[in-house]
Amino acid sequence: MSRSSSSGAKPPSKWLLLAEGRALAEHVVGLATLPLLAMAPRGDGHTVLVLPGFLTSDLSTEFLRGYLRGLGYRAVGWEMGRNLGGLYRMRERLRAKLAELTRAGGRVSLVGWSLGGVYARDLALAMPDRVRGVITLGSPFSHDLRANNVGRIYDTVSGERIEDARADDLAALSGDMPVPTSSIWSRTDGIVSWRTSLVQPKRDAENIEIVGASHLGLGAHPASLWAIADRLAQRDGQFRPFARRGPFRVAYGEAA
Repeated sequence: MSRSSSSGAKPPSKWLLLAEGRALAEHVVGLATLPLLAMAPRGDGHTVLVLPGFLTSDLSTEFLRGYLRGLGYRAVGWEMGRNLGGLYRMRERLRAKLAELTRAGGRVSLVGWSLGGVYARDLALAMPDRVRGVITLGSPFSHDLRANNVGRIYDTVSGERIEDARADDLAALSGDMPVPTSSIWSRTDGIVSWRTSLVQPKRDAENIEIVGASHLGLGAHPASLWAIADRLAQRDGQFRPFARRGPFRVAYGEAA
C-alpha cells in the first residue's frame, strides 16, 4: 500500500461524496428485489462474520445478515458496538472473536464493508486456517492511504494516524491473501477511491464491479447481495471466478 498518489488514486470528488445520498434508494431497491434475491444459490449453514464499516455498527449490516440467514447461513455481527477504527487497537479483539466462532470446528467466511474489509483481510493473514474466504465491500486496502474523504476523521476518532501504520502490515494487506478473496467495488464510490479496493487478480482472487453503486449502499445493493451469495455458496477449498449473469447482470462491470 503506497503512501503516495503515484498509483493515480485520489479521494473521490465532492460531487460523488454528495451523491452518497442515493444509498437510501439502494436499500429500498434491495428490499423490493428480495423475491429475486431469494433465487441466489443457497448456503451450507456455515458461519459468516460480517464486519461493519468505519463509524457504523452491526445495525448497518442487519439487512445483509438477514438476507444471508434467509439463504441458510449463520450470519453474525461483530458485537463490538460502533466501529471507531484502529487496526492495531482492534486486532486482538477481532482475533479473539474469530477464535470463538471457530472453537467448535469449521471455518468462517468473512464479509467486511469498507474498514471492516481491511479488518477481514488482516484476520485472514493472521489466522488462515480458520478463514474460509474473504469478501470485501468498498474496502480501501491498496494504493494511496489518503485516497478517501474520511482520513482526518479517522485519525481523530481512531487514535491511530494513517501514516503511522507499519510498512510491512500495509504491504501484506494489499498483497495476496492465503484464502480466496473477492473485492466488490464501484467506480462511483464517494467515500474511498475505487482504485484502493482492487486486488491483483489471480486464480482465487477477483474484483467485482457494481456499476453506479454508492459506498454506503454496497451492503444493500441487489447486485452486490447476489454476488455475495454466489461467492459464499462455493464449497470450502474451491473457487471459481464470478460469472456476470443472473437477474442483476447488467449491473456488473468488466473485470478490472
